Amino acid sequence: MKYAAVGGTTTIVTEAMEIYPVAGLAGIMDFLASLRDQPIKFFATAPAMVSTSRAASGISADDLERLLSLEEIVGLGESYWQGVLQNPEAYLPQFEKTLAHGKRLEGHSAGARGTRLQAYAACGISSCHEPIKVDEVLERLRLGIYVMVREGSIRRDLEQIAAIKDMAVDTRRLILTTDGVSPADLMEKGYMEFLVQKAIDCGFNPVTAIQMATLNVAEHFGLDDRIGGIAPGKYADLVLIPDTRTIRATCVISNGRVIAREGRLIASPRKHAFAPASLDSIRLPGPITPAHFALPCNGDGDEATVRVIEMVTDLVTRETSLTLPIKRGEILADVDNDLIKIAAIDRTRFPGKCFTGLIKGFGLRSGAMASSAAWDTSCIVVVGVEENDMALCVNRIRELQGGTVVCAGGRVIEELSMPIFGYISPLPLEELAGKTTAIRQAAAGLGVAFSDPLLTLVTLTGAAIPYLRICEEGLVNLKSGLTMGLFSL
Repeated sequence: MKYAAVGGTTTIVTEAMEIYPVAGLAGIMDFLASLRDQPIKFFATAPAMVSTSRAASGISADDLERLLSLEEIVGLGESYWQGVLQNPEAYLPQFEKTLAHGKRLEGHSAGARGTRLQAYAACGISSCHEPIKVDEVLERLRLGIYVMVREGSIRRDLEQIAAIKDMAVDTRRLILTTDGVSPADLMEKGYMEFLVQKAIDCGFNPVTAIQMATLNVAEHFGLDDRIGGIAPGKYADLVLIPDTRTIRATCVISNGRVIAREGRLIASPRKHAFAPASLDSIRLPGPITPAHFALPCNGDGDEATVRVIEMVTDLVTRETSLTLPIKRGEILADVDNDLIKIAAIDRTRFPGKCFTGLIKGFGLRSGAMASSAAWDTSCIVVVGVEENDMALCVNRIRELQGGTVVCAGGRVIEELSMPIFGYISPLPLEELAGKTTAIRQAAAGLGVAFSDPLLTLVTLTGAAIPYLRICEEGLVNLKSGLTMGLFSL
């Protein structure tokens, strides 16, 4: 909050989707309580929960009704288009309830074009943050969808999309978003002021760029009756910027109170004491053993054909079939061919339920890496060459009650504790930035060449990025929506 506020941000809209599968409604209420009465304002979206795990999919009607009744809930969080179109009977009732409350339906339409995008838009979807090219932006704008242009630590799309400024297009449905910013980027580059400045540097008119981070956002979320303007009856939010082409706040006023001046925070954030249940989301019934990660193969043959997750980029995967030798009744990792084991272990809903598979192209040459911050599920996700190190990683996460751990040679070489829901660390941002850098360096030392190995790891359970993923139930093909086992028929 400190780094966001000093740059001029007075309001943030966030999500609560990761909390729901591990902590339910009580967890979301605790999370929202932590955001109240702070120097800046927070709003959130309720979780739609399109998940690779059927056990974690969806939100109960009663829980959604309770959340939508809250003033700080502005809509239903992003619902991935494949899941919605594959299972409309599960998600359309959520959409109808949200719209009946006069709130927004946030979208995620990566890869949807033509009739598929139109079908998704017809569900009432109000926004999408996935366009990476100008033609994708135009297609969504023409359907009345707000386009959130990403410029953050996961993707940087603003420079390519900026060509739209020369096309005589109405920009009032363009919004700037980070879609996630790392601690190091937040400290080095700043928050929304960095995005506005880059938009100006890319050729947007300064007033247009500022609207894309303020008024357009407020109108989209139906908050313009309170924020996004300076008038009687609205929050007194002001940011003093001497030069509109240089976005540097000299004074930040939130709710009529000066909270930052000349890059220094004056109003300190309020600390929140999370409920004991929010600090107890790793509920494995006992220690994990190397045997959890065995891949036994029954039968008399000396080889078997298996499904494998293959990394195409640092985030995108595909399904590959490999015929592998059976040794001592098992399928083994083959580090020489960049083929290692991957497992997803439910930590909350069905604690200990585990599925182990194989992944190619992750780059790990020894050791293991695990995290409880797996996307869209209640899983711990772990990759590794040695089963002993995989078990050590998961058991250390159990001791920490959440976190990311890198192990090699039977010892922990780096770790980051995240005990709040298994997703959030209480460390100061400066220490958190150092820890995430150390995790990246530790993974690189074991052979992983991806720029952000932790992001690569935790997205392997996600239902948003194509196209073969993993959860505690098996391998999930996002194109078909099918959950499959290891062995190909």
